[in-house]
Amino acid sequence: MKYATSWKDYSVIATGDGEKLERWGEYYLLRPDPQVIWHGKQDLASYPKLSAHYLRSSSGGGQWKMLKKLPESWLIGWKDFKFIVKPMGFKHTGIFPEQAVNWEEMTKLIKESKRPIRVLNLFAYTGLASVVCAKAGAEVTHVDASKGMVERAKENASLNGISTIRYIVDDCQKFIEREIRRGKTYDAIIMDPPSYGRGTNGAMWKLEDNLFDFVTMTKKVLSDKPLFVLISSYTTGLAPSVLKNILTLVFGKDNIDADEIGLPCEDGLVLPCGARGLKVWKN
Repeated sequence: MKYATSWKDYSVIATGDGEKLERWGEYYLLRPDPQVIWHGKQDLASYPKLSAHYLRSSSGGGQWKMLKKLPESWLIGWKDFKFIVKPMGFKHTGIFPEQAVNWEEMTKLIKESKRPIRVLNLFAYTGLASVVCAKAGAEVTHVDASKGMVERAKENASLNGISTIRYIVDDCQKFIEREIRRGKTYDAIIMDPPSYGRGTNGAMWKLEDNLFDFVTMTKKVLSDKPLFVLISSYTTGLAPSVLKNILTLVFGKDNIDADEIGLPCEDGLVLPCGARGLKVWKN
């Protein structure tokens, strides 16, 4: 497993009974986590510094229970970056801290390439990977179907002095189909597809059914001198070796790294958070 150790403003304090207790700057949040199937050493809901607790509803979804005065949003730092934290529906905050593992690796690859790199970030959410890649010197195109998330991505970019990212509000598959027709290519592709979703034309997306064909399609927008393709997945039960097999079949077997990604916890455990597959070309 690869896990993010480069945070100072974020940490997982403890886990147990289906939840994780996290520190986000000066605020403390308790959120559900499907990986936490063990009992905790303490009652996390009684943690004295707890600011808010996300409570699931028996009918689906849930809501935040505010225990202390909490701003609508605030900033936390990672290395030289600042990112927005905002508790949202479905327990999200706008940041997946474990992705710092990938941010570090992509930064290194872009800088060491010593050439102009065009990055395509698909299912790009609040744009932290877009910001990191742009800061490393890449030309970035950011694509997400949610206008609200793209607006948040623009805010994160502005916070970090980035104004060069190209933003597209669109269904990722439709965008790829258009780029193929245009003959547009990219040197690096990042994707973090959802487990389930619905496209702009009403078509259903299910990762197990659609991911292989989607990755195969993206090969048509990869340049003649590619740098990397990165796939992240938060689909419960999907092994990193699945992503490795997809990357191998579509792009060839050399230089593929497939791992769980996770976060170290102050209670001595490591919290698994998802899987990633990274294909790198040695140019």
